Amino acid sequence: MRIYLDDVRPAPPGWQQVRWPDEAITLLKTGNVREISLDHDLGDDTRGTGYDVLFWIEEAVAMCDFDPPVIRVHTVNPPARNRMLSALVSIQQLTECYCGAD
Repeated sequence: MRIYLDDVRPAPPGWQQVRWPDEAITLLKTGNVREISLDHDLGDDTRGTGYDVLFWIEEAVAMCDFDPPVIRVHTVNPPARNRMLSALVSIQQLTECYCGAD
């Protein structure tokens, strides 16, 4: 499954549209997500942002040995993009750390 988190832009063909972080996280928990693309600004910050999904993934990798899907960021918000890309680096480092521990 490929997940596309965005409140405005429609999902590309072959991707499942989700509008809120909790929807994306619910699908990630199934273990069936092979790729996810994230927008940051979703129209209601009280419901969360794309960064919240990355935070969940990072914590799941660190605490639960979660195998993350391919992660893409498609936000056009420059500061949020930088923050999200930093989270991606952290997730990658955690993944490499655990892979090398075998």
